[in-house]
Amino acid sequence: MELQGASILIAGGTGGLGSRLARRLVELGANVTVVSRSAAAVSEVTTVTADLRLPSECERAVREAVAAHGRLDGVIHAAGVVAFGGLDETSVDTVEDLFMTNTFLPIFLTKAALEHIAEGGTVMTISGVVAEQPMAGMAAYSASKAALAAFSTAIRRELRRKRITVIDARPGHTETGLADHPIAGTAPSFKEGHDPDRVVARLIEAIVAGETDLPADAF
Repeated sequence: MELQGASILIAGGTGGLGSRLARRLVELGANVTVVSRSAAAVSEVTTVTADLRLPSECERAVREAVAAHGRLDGVIHAAGVVAFGGLDETSVDTVEDLFMTNTFLPIFLTKAALEHIAEGGTVMTISGVVAEQPMAGMAAYSASKAALAAFSTAIRRELRRKRITVIDARPGHTETGLADHPIAGTAPSFKEGHDPDRVVARLIEAIVAGETDLPADAF
């Protein structure tokens, strides 16, 4: 995928990998729309404030991205939440929040974007290493990300004839600060994670090259 002049929508661009992806894509000449529940702290992007857990808000966000840049070439799902603790300690509300943000949101947004994504475009999900290696103490989180990876595999097959590339990326623990802000529980001690800028560089490399699968060992 050619980034110069491409219109790319990023879900979750206010922190973590999302904001770094937005900045780097702008530097590479892309027209970026950042969608989140709070204002994006990235200059030179189109900002849409929306709760993407609602299908109607996904549809509005896509319309605004297309209106701003004339078309839509790619969607990157960088929004996500994490929770820690055994299943017996995990509330039903926490499980619902994990799946709503990590699984349902990408499904809703992808569905809203499909009629607009140009041939040769890209959809990227970031399911993470837990989709390959589910972790004790993170069962519901692991399940929400494994479901996202399965979704990506299935739509990759569906969209092949439309020449839309679907990439699922599964980096290991990355130093984005997400683990410091769980929606429930307390993070265990992790060994030092990946440099987020290196992860961003690898993700963009995959988009440009048209790769379709980035397992944990690709990072």
